[in-house]
Parts: sequence; C-alpha cells; structure tokens
Amino acid sequence: MKLTDALRLAGEAFLNALYPPHCASCLVDTPPGIHLCEKCAAQAPAIKAPFCRQCSQPFDGAIEGPFVCAQCRDRRLHFDCAVARYRSRGVVREFIHRFKYERHFYLRRPLADWLAETLEDDRITSQPFDYLVPVPLHSARYRERDFNQAEVLAKLLSKRAGKPVLTALKRVRYTTTQTRLHRDERMENLRNAFRVRHASRVQSRHLILVDDVFTTGSTVEECARVLRQAGAASVRVVTVARG
Repeated sequence: MKLTDALRLAGEAFLNALYPPHCASCLVDTPPGIHLCEKCAAQAPAIKAPFCRQCSQPFDGAIEGPFVCAQCRDRRLHFDCAVARYRSRGVVREFIHRFKYERHFYLRRPLADWLAETLEDDRITSQPFDYLVPVPLHSARYRERDFNQAEVLAKLLSKRAGKPVLTALKRVRYTTTQTRLHRDERMENLRNAFRVRHASRVQSRHLILVDDVFTTGSTVEECARVLRQAGAASVRVVTVARG
C-alpha cells in the first residue's frame, strides 16, 4: 500500500471514530462504514432495458430484445461491450465528482458498490476474465490528484471478483480536457496517448477495463485498441456510470 493511501485510510478511521458516520448525500446518521442511506441509494438512476448491448446507452420507447445502437453499429470498436448499471446523474454524479475532484476518498466505497453490480451483468458473466485493468492517468494529472480514481476502484473490485489488477497501460501523452470536445475530436485528442506496459502478460488474455464514467467511450476505445494490438484476446469495460 502506498504511503498516501495509508494516510488517507488512517485519517478516515480517525474521523469515523470522532464523528458518527452519516449519509454523504442527505447527512442522516448511518451505520459505521456506510456513507449512503437506503433512501438516497434508491434514488440512484439505474439503467434499465432497453439499452445498447455494446455501450449500455439507454433508450426510451418500445424496443424488444437485445439491440446495438446506431452509433456503435457504425463504428469499428475494439471493446466487446461497456457495462454500467447507473446513469451519471443525481447522487451518482455527485459522488463521482466529490471523490475525483474534491478528494472525498471515503466515497470510494459506495462507488465500488455501484461498480460491483456490473459483475452480475450477463455480458460479464458469460466469459471469464483474467485481469482488471484500470484506465491510467498521465503522471502530471496524477500529481495534481495524488491518486488514480480508476486504480482505486479496480483494487476494491478485485477483492470482490477474486481477480488481480494488472496495470497494463501507461498514459504517455498529456491531453487537453475532453469536456467540450465532440466524439471524433476526443478520439483524435487521445490518439497514441496510451501504450501497453506488460505486452507478454496481456497476450491471449481476457481483460476488463475499469474506469469511473463512460461518456463517449473515446478513452476506453483507445485503451482497448492498444490492448488488442498487443494481443489481448478480448477487452470489456465496466464503469460506475454511463454519461
């Protein structure tokens, strides 16, 4: 365990002892180690059918049976599917942002709970996997945040899945923020931003990419592309939320 992670955990334990635990959304008292009450958890916007089998984008209307949306059909994607159980809305979006940008490290636990639900999806259970691979941060961005949210979540998911985390990717090029870019601009912005660190370990392996949010899919697509080029047998994606 890294020193910074150990200090965060120690600080969290101290605060739990000093102050009664409470729901991070509505502030009602909760049992020790619980930071989301049942009422607020029920308000998390779940993704329900019908949704795209490739990217989990939900759709309104009467669509019967599995389908792939037009955007995924018209693209050559290197990941087999991207699975999320929740939309990046309301309490889900709030917790992701507070964890990622405001360093509310204790929120990793409810986020990991939401992420773990993806392991029950038939797109994941249908094929065993070998490693969980977190989407990496560039070293400069890592220094700003002092942690990689995808790596933290992957480690918690690893304990539940009984599968190891493999830091198979490195971000070698710093990219500008993607927030205001369209899908094609995001793809161009990320071209050659990643490289594989352990090519021999990914060859012929079934991999699960882990990230916090799937928005346009440009980041995980570029990660999947370089992993498949390095010989990965398959790449699937799990995220806490779908934008």
